[in-house]
Amino acid sequence: MRTAYTSDQIRSAELALMARLPEGTLMDRAAAGLAAVCAHLLAGSRGRVYGSRTVLLIGSGDNGGDALYAGARLARRGARVEAVLAGSRTHEGGLAALRKAGGRAHPYDAVRARELLADADLVMDGLVGIGGSGSLREPYGTLAELTAEAGGLVVAVDVPSGVDASSGRVEGPAVRAHLTVTFGAYKAGLLVDPGATHAGAVELVDIGLGPFLPDPEVAALTADDVADLLPRPGEESDKYRRGVVGIAAGSDRYTGAAVLSVGGAVRAGAGMVRFASSAEPVRLVRARWPEAITTVLDPSLVLKSSLDEVGRVQAWVLGPGLGTGPEAHAVARAVLSTGVPVLVDADGLTLVAKDRTLLRRAAPTVLTPHAGELSRLLGVPRERIEAGRLDHVRRAAAELGATVLLKGSTTLVAEEHRPVRVNTTGTPWLATGGTGDVLSGIAGALLAAGLTGYDAASCAAYVHGLAARTAAGGGAAGRGQAPIAALDVAQALPEALRTL
Repeated sequence: MRTAYTSDQIRSAELALMARLPEGTLMDRAAAGLAAVCAHLLAGSRGRVYGSRTVLLIGSGDNGGDALYAGARLARRGARVEAVLAGSRTHEGGLAALRKAGGRAHPYDAVRARELLADADLVMDGLVGIGGSGSLREPYGTLAELTAEAGGLVVAVDVPSGVDASSGRVEGPAVRAHLTVTFGAYKAGLLVDPGATHAGAVELVDIGLGPFLPDPEVAALTADDVADLLPRPGEESDKYRRGVVGIAAGSDRYTGAAVLSVGGAVRAGAGMVRFASSAEPVRLVRARWPEAITTVLDPSLVLKSSLDEVGRVQAWVLGPGLGTGPEAHAVARAVLSTGVPVLVDADGLTLVAKDRTLLRRAAPTVLTPHAGELSRLLGVPRERIEAGRLDHVRRAAAELGATVLLKGSTTLVAEEHRPVRVNTTGTPWLATGGTGDVLSGIAGALLAAGLTGYDAASCAAYVHGLAARTAAGGGAAGRGQAPIAALDVAQALPEALRTL
């Protein structure tokens, strides 16, 4: 599991470690790791380090010192290293080391900086470290914007300047790095958008902080973690032991959501899927997924909050394409009145936002909103949620008393008193209608199989993203991928699961 921390947690660990080491040891370790990564990049892009052009953007803090010492190491290997000194002061030891190694330093000048960046094979962003917050002051803001014109690779030192290391917030100009070399431990803001987008790929350099780190604020499951959590049938398994999931979804207007959510559950390995809806969605589900046991809901029974006609289930999925009228509200109340775990998605979230009493239940509840739906649940503008996804998903979990899976470019899973889990799989091609319905079916199947809401949501997001990559035919960055439809994701689930 990859764990990530706030700036304060990292600083405390650094202080504890520095108290046991000679002065300058941590900076030397960080600079050595940074230089090694940059040398590898230069060797890969130019074939050698010797003669390459490297530009250092240097701020006032220790972040600038790390970059200067790393630049000195590259200069000793024959790189042409130029430093732009943009801070009110400069790390004296690092600057002396750079000059001794043959590197050159220049006071900040916008015209000269633009020229240097345009010709650079590699740019090291050492302007602001983990202590930075809020909008960049000048000339840092201008330099951050100029990095977009750089001719070569942009490497952020510890965290891209302009990105809040603890939250991933970006307020104003910020460096967009191809790679971030971070020291000691992952910072939470490097894993969560918008910060994650600015960080690019993230490489961790171990400087010895491990024994001094507290419990993490953020974590990301690896493939091994997910493989350990996923339920697997044994010799004695039958369809009931594997989990029976009930799905209340779809309407005469939104029939596709029913087909997709059932497909997600079937392909994710549910022992049995019981689908309940109006006549037209039931007809289409029967035609596409004959494995599902279907029930046309009797409105008179639903209005009495009774789902006895559906049969026994171990978890429910509520909401995709359900509608938001009186009958849909009655279905929601009936499902949420049961004593089994319930996943609420799409129209179900709209119903809950209008009637929060629906969430007064003892059994586990998983909510799977996107930013707009979470905006309605919390009464917070969508743009504020997008800007501070970590803060708002935590708040939602606490206020709503539920596990909350916040969908988006980085999917987050929050539960009170637990680290927020960040999903690392997926592809931009997932941004298409109906993929969330498939996700709800996957998570519902895992809930029915006995996983907790926290684990079911986390594993479902991981598997969903993996299936999307499989369907698109390429890696995480989108190279070699093609557009996909939601049903493609459901169909790719068995192949994705085989890799785990």
